[in-house]
Amino acid sequence: MNCIFCNIIDKKAHAEILYEDNETLVLLDIHPLNYGHTLVIPKEHHENILEVPSDLLKRMIIVLQETAEAVKTAVEADGFNIIVNTGRAAGQTIFHFHFHIIPRYKDDKVTKLQLKTYPEGEFKKYADKIRLVINNKVKKNG
Repeated sequence: MNCIFCNIIDKKAHAEILYEDNETLVLLDIHPLNYGHTLVIPKEHHENILEVPSDLLKRMIIVLQETAEAVKTAVEADGFNIIVNTGRAAGQTIFHFHFHIIPRYKDDKVTKLQLKTYPEGEFKKYADKIRLVINNKVKKNG
C-alpha cells in the first residue's frame, strides 16, 4: 500500500508535524483552504471514519478539540470548520482517515456548500429512514 499518511507516520515522507502521541499525529495540510489548515490522523491505517475503532476515535476527538483551539488561537481565526470526507463522492482523496481543521475568517471567501430544502413531505421520510438504521445499529451494537 502506498499511503502518504503512513509514509509520514513512518518518517519516510516529510511533513510539518505539529503534535504526535502513540495513537495520533497532527500536521499542516500541504494544500490549505486557509493558512493553518491542519489535519488530525490516526497512526493506524483506517480508510475512513466508519472503519476507525471507537476507542481510537474517542482519543482522536480529544486531540481534535485541543488542536482546533490551538489553531484558532495561533492564526487568530474568527472560527473554524471541522470536516471529514468519506468516499470519492465526498471529496476524499487520501484514503487514510483524517479530520480537517480549517481556520475561518469573516470575509475569507472560502466556498460554502449549497444548502437545499426538502420537497414537501420528504423531511420526515428521510428522518424516518435514518432513524430506523440508527436504532437497528444501536440495538445490534448496544
